Amino acid sequence: MTRDIRVAVLGGGSWGTTVASLAAARTETVLWARRQSTVDAINDRHENYDYLQGLALHPRLTATTSLKDAVYEADVVVVGVPSQSFRETLTDIADFLRPWIPLVSLSKGLERGTRMRMTQVIEDVLPGHPAGVLSGPNLAREVLQGFAAAAVIAMPDQHLAESLQRVFASTVFRVYTNNDVIGCELGGALKNVIAIAAGMAEGLGVGDNTRAMVITRGLAEMTRLGVAMGGDPRTFAGLTGLGDLMATCLSPLSRNRRVGEEIARGRTVEEITTQLGMVAEGTKSAQSVVEIAHAHGVEVPVAEEVAAVVRGERTAQQAYRGLGKVRPTSELHGVV
Repeated sequence: MTRDIRVAVLGGGSWGTTVASLAAARTETVLWARRQSTVDAINDRHENYDYLQGLALHPRLTATTSLKDAVYEADVVVVGVPSQSFRETLTDIADFLRPWIPLVSLSKGLERGTRMRMTQVIEDVLPGHPAGVLSGPNLAREVLQGFAAAAVIAMPDQHLAESLQRVFASTVFRVYTNNDVIGCELGGALKNVIAIAAGMAEGLGVGDNTRAMVITRGLAEMTRLGVAMGGDPRTFAGLTGLGDLMATCLSPLSRNRRVGEEIARGRTVEEITTQLGMVAEGTKSAQSVVEIAHAHGVEVPVAEEVAAVVRGERTAQQAYRGLGKVRPTSELHGVV
């Protein structure tokens, strides 16, 4: 006999909850969350009041505060915790996880200190487990509301990617496959930094021309660095590159864009993130992106200005003046 696969989603934030609800429509799914109040709301009322107020979750989705109960019988583990909690969470589940169970990252960040991508953290903490990423231009609230959207499941093994593709896809949520894990994962991490710059443009009121310039030059930075790190340049023109960049830079629902807007209005990163009550990964990844770029000899002027602003060394106005001093070369410099 065969049975449906069991999915465990770790992380009770907006995107983890949304992915868990999508998977529950297909197969048995359990969500792990830290707060008992979140777990009770999902089990009793099919909602996540803290992050997705007013939106119904799939009625078959269950939740628990026990990591052991979540992953012990799981056939797939989806990790949706913030990047800086990622290693700790993996360490905590190591004794409960069966061998060779694939892990899929939802996190769009880089680990501070090591500068690792999340799939590298998986390989470091849980060697032998296939590691991949689910990423794309996905604003959780819109996906849960049923608006059409698309994402990419990137795994080194195409057959495994195709199996997981069916777990998350629906009639309105299209899931594509890609074996370029590096490119898909970097697109998600790097675009958050560029979104802060786009948000600063919005907050400063510098106009659509300037914002378009920053977004497209940011895409060039993403592509240059991604290719230098082993990614496929075509990936950065797709859903996890340009698509995710557009959604994050242009939508008022984007946390990283909102951080940039508030910085431009004179508020500190600490004040902004406290009010948000959620992690804006770009603030955590900006410095790591700059350090990685320097290590690979790649120029990333937009990311450098954002990192300086996040460190409190520049204002938004000074950052945009700094970008104006960068000498333009070929538009395709370092990309092809």
